Amino acid sequence: MLNLLVLADAAAPTPPMIESPAGLLAVLLAVLAVIFWTDGHPVLGRIFKVIPALVFCYFIPTTLTALNVIPSESPFYSWVKLYVLLAALLLLTLSLDLPEIIRLGHKPVVMLLAGTAGVVIGGPLALMLWKDVLPEDAWKTMAYLAGSWIGGGANAVALQKSFGVSDAAVSPMIVVDVAVANVWMGILLFFAARHRGVDRLLRADTTAITALENKMRDFQKRVARIPSLADLMMILALGFGFAWLSNLAGGKLFARLVESLPDLSRHIGPFMLAVMTVTAIGIGLSFTRLRSLEGAGASRIGSVMIYLLVACIGAGGDFSKVLDSPEYIGFGATWMLFHILILLITAIIIRAPFFFVAVGSQANIGGAASAPVVAGAFNPVLAPVGVLLAIAGYALGTYAGWICIQLCRMVVGA
Repeated sequence: MLNLLVLADAAAPTPPMIESPAGLLAVLLAVLAVIFWTDGHPVLGRIFKVIPALVFCYFIPTTLTALNVIPSESPFYSWVKLYVLLAALLLLTLSLDLPEIIRLGHKPVVMLLAGTAGVVIGGPLALMLWKDVLPEDAWKTMAYLAGSWIGGGANAVALQKSFGVSDAAVSPMIVVDVAVANVWMGILLFFAARHRGVDRLLRADTTAITALENKMRDFQKRVARIPSLADLMMILALGFGFAWLSNLAGGKLFARLVESLPDLSRHIGPFMLAVMTVTAIGIGLSFTRLRSLEGAGASRIGSVMIYLLVACIGAGGDFSKVLDSPEYIGFGATWMLFHILILLITAIIIRAPFFFVAVGSQANIGGAASAPVVAGAFNPVLAPVGVLLAIAGYALGTYAGWICIQLCRMVVGA
């Protein structure tokens, strides 16, 4: 009996060194502080000319997770991905120039739809190549990934339930989602710092984006001031106050949907309703005098929140189970390659800047949690573009995902 207890104890996983929310906040902020201190160092900072700082913000927490210093899942990460993200979206949208974003034209929407088409078409094409090594019913488990890669988690669960797939059966696809999608996001963050070179290769027309960046930069210079204590208090109160209210409103709206429109409630969750609410509030406030808080650093504080979110997303990138399902990883990587190929072909045809490629992809693959992060990696003033496209991607998710799985069913003759 004693031997059995010893064996059981030996088999039990070792808990991470740091698990408390306060400890995780301290560790992740320390990581971010060291990265940005290094970035400003005259000698050590040279490394960031090769690898952007944001990539380190993403993958160092991933490494700490792999080393069992911090956990891959924590209520703290969930809190940051909810309230801190919503607060960041409010502060980044506060200085929004909506008429100028509308002048970006049709290219952002075309690239969003190209990203969706890449997932819809890429799924059955990847299945054709990998069906001999995957289980016979793999096309069903793809429902979760199709939903996740066109919009987000609520779409994934909706499609999973629609095709009657159990949580146990879908677990390999969750591993694929975490591994492949996180690596792709890291690649996008890397090339975001080199987007001008990529734009030259794509022969992209960047006129509209450059005009938006210049106009926002001029606005920031015009209203810039040394922030007072009242300014900082107002910024934080607006950010977290409307984050809380938007989350509350999202929950209540979802409850109403469940009662009156149960079919619709399967395709949209309280989180996306909260994102839509806080974005609408931010757009509304951008037409008021509160927009001048940009001069006191509203978007900078929002950017700090986004970097903390990046670190939390990176910490959740647990790759420990990747080697358990190599065939699924190969299949998922092939699927993602088709998505990327269709995006790049479309970008070349319409001369879209790489910014639209990256954000069009993440509005599908990552949704509202990562699209503004990638958009902000190009320029913080562009983060709201990622939010707006992510909302559109969320609306497409369940329907486009359903088409994808019907095509996959045809591939295997089910």
